[in-house]
Amino acid sequence: MKDKIVMGRSLTKSYNGIEVVKGIDFWVKKNQFLTILGPSGCGKTTTLRMLAGFESPSSGQIFFEGNEITSLPPYQRHINTVFQKYALFPHMNIYENIAFGLRINKVSEKEVKSKVAKMLELVNLSGFETRKVNSLSGGQQQRIAIARALVNEPKVLLLDEPLGALDLKLRKDMQIELKNMQKELGITFIYVTHDQEEALTMSDKIIIMNQGEIQQIGTPTDIYNEPENAFVADFIGESNILDGIMHKDRLVTFAEKQFECVDGGFKKDEPVDVVIRPEDIKMVNVDEGILKGVVKSVVFKGVHYEMIIKGASKEWMIHSTQMAEEGSTVGLLILPDDIHIMSKEAGYA
Repeated sequence: MKDKIVMGRSLTKSYNGIEVVKGIDFWVKKNQFLTILGPSGCGKTTTLRMLAGFESPSSGQIFFEGNEITSLPPYQRHINTVFQKYALFPHMNIYENIAFGLRINKVSEKEVKSKVAKMLELVNLSGFETRKVNSLSGGQQQRIAIARALVNEPKVLLLDEPLGALDLKLRKDMQIELKNMQKELGITFIYVTHDQEEALTMSDKIIIMNQGEIQQIGTPTDIYNEPENAFVADFIGESNILDGIMHKDRLVTFAEKQFECVDGGFKKDEPVDVVIRPEDIKMVNVDEGILKGVVKSVVFKGVHYEMIIKGASKEWMIHSTQMAEEGSTVGLLILPDDIHIMSKEAGYA
């Protein structure tokens, strides 16, 4: 419990009798970068707002450093929030925007000056003190919003899709900057996004939500390589998802062929979901593959080719650094370690 800085226990939230968060349980360690990931309407922002104190849970409890804070107002929590709409004060210059929270807390002018300077240096905007908000780019405004949230030295920073309004190049640059800031400051970040790549790039731990429920909690590597159900497999990255039959431990049938795999613990002849990542399918000569198909389309993605291969019973997506010509016939090889088996009972929630 000591290293768990924030904990949600059986949290629910209903609006007009409709549950949008359904009894979720989770915790965050000190100095961890946690991302809550999911599609629009899954309950991730509502969860963040409950942690911040802007929404009250319909039931359940929130703990901070072991103490219950469920009923505390936002200003009494050691938690600050950065929103997608940065909510900077247009009538104040950059210095005054960052200093606002310090002045509310009646910090001395000497300390205000020191802390604002430190924050501007942290976000690489030293010398911008007298600039107006509307003279800054979207990325610069986002950095000022983060500086304003961090200057009060919160123990936890909540970020609600703060990069959503930025263009792709700037968003990728800011992902790296945010992760570096979090490491340098040693502050716990809880980050909400619907962007899978963003979550995989930045997080120590990811919570995946769908329809108000947690589908999986784990490291980016665990979630990508070992999805717990078909929703997670489909939502995180690209996947080939097939119906299969698990005959016994380490033996499965799908695509009308029998394959060895590394999974076990299923009932005899249990129907299962089979997940195979596109990069895990090897394209080989026809006589070397257990499956074969005709190349239907080829798209160059920069570091690999994405190809759709039409097999006898299934269209396969594969990623390969080698290209095959459209219309050509190729063999497909899938190794046991690259076949992931999930119970049908753990399918889409």
